[in-house]
Amino acid sequence: VQLQASGGGVVQVGGSLRLSCATSGVSFDSYTIGWFRQAPGKEREGVSCSDSGTYYADSVKGRFTISSDSAENMVYLQMIDLKPEDTAVYYCAAHRSTWSDSLECGPEILGEKQSAMDYWGKGTLVTVSS
Repeated sequence: VQLQASGGGVVQVGGSLRLSCATSGVSFDSYTIGWFRQAPGKEREGVSCSDSGTYYADSVKGRFTISSDSAENMVYLQMIDLKPEDTAVYYCAAHRSTWSDSLECGPEILGEKQSAMDYWGKGTLVTVSS
């Protein structure tokens, strides 16, 4: 399994960006895909995830949209109305669902159970300038 995030860049406050996560070896039917971010000097934060459902952190709800294209093995994070506090390195990650765990897309896997994500891609830097 491999994941690679791309699409980061410098954008002004209020601007938009679409991040892409290219995946290989991932079946969207069996994996939860998550987007995480880490700002300088801060802990990693879960942003959004998707499997049979989607979930968003309160800080991005209404501004970010996660989507996937199984035919292209891609997961996207559309970000609008960007704010300086959105500045961070963004990562995509994947958790393979098993019969032995009940983890699915939601606040748990974006929060205290981040370590359950099995695969992580290299990040892409998003800088929101004011």
